Amino acid sequence: MRAMLPTLRQLQYLKLLVEQGSFSRAAEAAHVTQPTLSAGIAELEKIIGTPVVDRARSGVILTAAGHEAAARASEILAKAEDLVQAAQGAGHPLSGRFRLGVIPTIAPFLLPRALPTLQAKFPKLRLYLREDITAKLVAGLKAGTLDAALIALPYDLTGLEYAHVEDDELLAAFPANHRLLTHDRVTPEALEDDGLILLEDGHCLRDHALAACGLKPPPRVGENEAFEATSLPTLMQMVGSGLGVSLVPAMAVEAGLAERAHVSVRHLAADNPSREIVVIWRSRSSRATEGRLLAETLRGV
Repeated sequence: MRAMLPTLRQLQYLKLLVEQGSFSRAAEAAHVTQPTLSAGIAELEKIIGTPVVDRARSGVILTAAGHEAAARASEILAKAEDLVQAAQGAGHPLSGRFRLGVIPTIAPFLLPRALPTLQAKFPKLRLYLREDITAKLVAGLKAGTLDAALIALPYDLTGLEYAHVEDDELLAAFPANHRLLTHDRVTPEALEDDGLILLEDGHCLRDHALAACGLKPPPRVGENEAFEATSLPTLMQMVGSGLGVSLVPAMAVEAGLAERAHVSVRHLAADNPSREIVVIWRSRSSRATEGRLLAETLRGV
């Protein structure tokens, strides 16, 4: 006799329970009554033979088995959605809904010139954009809430595939009339000695800048405080105000960010000081063909 298997609906209930943090909110998100959702979770527990939620505590506390089941439920639901999307989009790539994540140090500079091309080439595409840091976009891909993401390498791509879009040079950024502007190229050491400021932890551009120049993170101002910026526009304003020097992607300079902040740039005297812009997607995802097509289209803008 074949063992009973969980239904996709039961797995969806578990996923929503984790995301919403309560039975009532999960039921509302699933458009069912709370008793219906509770019964679905109870049936899931009966099928797998162990509790997934500790009901003796307030709120939703997953058991160890619940954490494992929730992680696998996300993977299964993502693959099920891939199946539906692949069937609906067969023969019509980049049509219908496509959920694309983009990091903040790319979105404002590449998308304005890319979106008109995408709309003209794929008129049936309904593009939903989410801007966030790389770690959260990767988590969204693996959880199935995103179809692809536009990020910069290097980054750990375990469980993911990617297609190249372009190489984006990193440039040294200075306030107007800075003494180092007399040089055509500037060494990373000169930046380090002149008050290097970067984006805060979590932004991959920070890591790319340090890696491209072979530098260590700038020293902290105080015991628990670092002199860092929360966004690239803020970083350029800090440089333009004379608070230090930094590194800025060429695509941001081409979009006018440095000029608006009264910042001047120079090339770096370093080996290949750049980041690689790529489109990524889940390994073996049905959206792989569309991910590659998206990257190919972006290369041409």
